[in-house]
Amino acid sequence: MNRKILDTDQKALEINLDEQIYGTFAEIGAGQEVARIFFKVGAAAGTIAKTMSAYDKTFSDRIYGIEESGRYVCESRLYKMLDHEYGLLHTRLQTQKPNNLFFVFADTVAALNYNRTNIGQGWLGVRFQLHPNSEPNDFVLHVKMLDNNPQLQQSAIGILGVNMIYACFKHHDDINALVSSLQDGIRDRVIIDLIRLSGPDFKSIDNRLISLKMVQNGLTDVAMFGPDGQGIHPSEFLYKKSLMVVRGHFRPPTLVTNDVFRISFDQFRDDPDVDADKAELMAELTLDYLKVEDGEIDDADFLARAEMLCASGRKVIVSDCSNHISLIKYLSDYKISHLGIVIGVRELSELITNKYYQHKDGMLLTEFGQLFVNNMRVYAYPALANDLKHLITLDNLPIPEGIEFLVKFLIGNGLMVPVRNYQEDILTIIPHNIYQMIKNSERGWEKYVPGYLADIIKRKQLFGYVSPL
Repeated sequence: MNRKILDTDQKALEINLDEQIYGTFAEIGAGQEVARIFFKVGAAAGTIAKTMSAYDKTFSDRIYGIEESGRYVCESRLYKMLDHEYGLLHTRLQTQKPNNLFFVFADTVAALNYNRTNIGQGWLGVRFQLHPNSEPNDFVLHVKMLDNNPQLQQSAIGILGVNMIYACFKHHDDINALVSSLQDGIRDRVIIDLIRLSGPDFKSIDNRLISLKMVQNGLTDVAMFGPDGQGIHPSEFLYKKSLMVVRGHFRPPTLVTNDVFRISFDQFRDDPDVDADKAELMAELTLDYLKVEDGEIDDADFLARAEMLCASGRKVIVSDCSNHISLIKYLSDYKISHLGIVIGVRELSELITNKYYQHKDGMLLTEFGQLFVNNMRVYAYPALANDLKHLITLDNLPIPEGIEFLVKFLIGNGLMVPVRNYQEDILTIIPHNIYQMIKNSERGWEKYVPGYLADIIKRKQLFGYVSPL
């Protein structure tokens, strides 16, 4: 069903005219616009208990505590603000206003500075009740602002804050509407790359699905979640680390998949330029790879793949990066010291061939220059040819003759390397064939899949599994 899109003032006024909704605004740094919008539209006395801005760090520390990291624009700061302000609101008003729905909106934001040496970004959150006297829920997100001056970035935060509060109370029962509505009035002005919903009213919501909806709705090209299924943000765990990314279909992960992760990461960590103690490994699911037979993305199919990866202890990237350049650009903000990307030789052959035919007009070197940046290396995992007899490796990669010189240059300079020590005897395992066996209730597929994943597939009836008679 198509939702009606309201402008920012209409949303704020509708909240102000709701006699139940009542709360506090606490804004740090550049996030000073949200409460102003609610005041501007009128009837704010029925909504706002308190507004505050602890702009000075000393005052902020006295109110919310000292940040050991020294960073004020971070997730931990946001939660301290939500904890403090909601505690005050609930303690002071729960008996006076027993029928109200309490909320706290908080943000900690850094807009573009005067010298333009930073990027505008911040953390925003709402702690809110959907039923009087109930335990509250949390709605937290991270945003990057794309406007090219501080004033515009601040105004975007104001609109986003109103969208968040409105979504909490008006779209809480429709996750797709909740996610997509965050862009109302600011599409192409912000990137929202983390959303996390938790609380008693969202126990049935899978935050992994929210990551998918963020990317599908164009809030971001990249979203991430951890093995526990909760959204994670690269600023919290990737800064100045090394990262290896394995892109795949994972439908389902097989014994080959486990081999790819294990030996590729071992090889990556053995690189003398990589600090093995500061290296992370992630699986990547792209929208292209998530499309099923009809060209659409099926939520249950996505969650089945996500379940497999989380059960394997993987951190997961969901992306709309059909090539790797977009992912590389996204990660550049976090100063990844070394980036390794694992690609099967078939996918690598297709990637190189497509770029060759798309950029024969003279932009070929530029395009490959964007892909093979100084701190990045591609690891090519071998595969069997269609006859399941002949081995395809980096040495005999099927590519157009006109680009062989460039591929040899990349190999010679260590920008593309073969994955070593792989298990050749399991390369006959084809994931799509295993998927069809599971779907068709054929016997024997279990031997091609790690045992603990086979048990989960059967127990949760993933990938269309039905127990054979």
